[in-house]
Amino acid sequence: MILYMGAMGRPFLKMNGLGNDFVVVEARTEPFTPSADEVRAIADRATGIGCDQLIAIEADDRADAFMRIWNADGGEVGACGNAARCVAWLLTEGQPFDRVVIETRAGPLFAARLGPKIMRVDMDEPRLSWRDIPLAEEMSTSTVPLRIGPIEAPVMEGPGCVSMGNPHVVFFVQDADAAPVERVGPLVEHHPLFPERVNVGFAEIRARDRIRLRVWERGAGLTKACGTGACAALVAAVRRGLADRKAILELDGGELQIEWAEDDNHVYMTGPIELDYTGELP
Repeated sequence: MILYMGAMGRPFLKMNGLGNDFVVVEARTEPFTPSADEVRAIADRATGIGCDQLIAIEADDRADAFMRIWNADGGEVGACGNAARCVAWLLTEGQPFDRVVIETRAGPLFAARLGPKIMRVDMDEPRLSWRDIPLAEEMSTSTVPLRIGPIEAPVMEGPGCVSMGNPHVVFFVQDADAAPVERVGPLVEHHPLFPERVNVGFAEIRARDRIRLRVWERGAGLTKACGTGACAALVAAVRRGLADRKAILELDGGELQIEWAEDDNHVYMTGPIELDYTGELP
């Protein structure tokens, strides 16, 4: 897909994956280097365009494109699963091929088109070492000694940690819809155990092949869906023996199919994308 410069500003696409929404800018022929203040202005839902993440598609010698990602708070991050599906769709739309390689700060992603707006992305291997998350000190990442609430009666405790190119902590709860996501999420995001902050998942195991998930994303807050969070939740559940290696993840914005394959140890994410509208940056 080719975007042309307009007379009034830089063109963009507004896209979403299960309601996790993005402003996407074509930057393969002309650089796009917004400041943190400009990212926040674009992402502001009251005065700007409004989005969870700002995405730039840049040229890359090693892949079909490089995906650069900024969270709504202006910080650049290394991975976003829902955005990867959107970018993969853009790169294959109207083309004679249905597979692409997208380079990111967290490494290359391999994506394939399975339907008109259904994309499957190889999210690579989950990173499980405490250094990879990263955590502030050495410990097992399967069950982290983190407790929320009073010592004698914690609200939740013992989450698992996984990096999918970005850091995730996953709490297992009885009822994800009743979980105090907006109260606990920002507290855990900024906990000193996580030197680069962290995405906070609240996962309810509904069956071995079905998990209800809500995610507080670092720098973006509660979003309707988090692709890397869905991958991290399945990995954390499998490590605890709570789920099978392939499951449906139910997010606020819809469902993703996630598989942690045994043969190559990679995590595969399959789900839809939507193109909402086009416009020009102010």
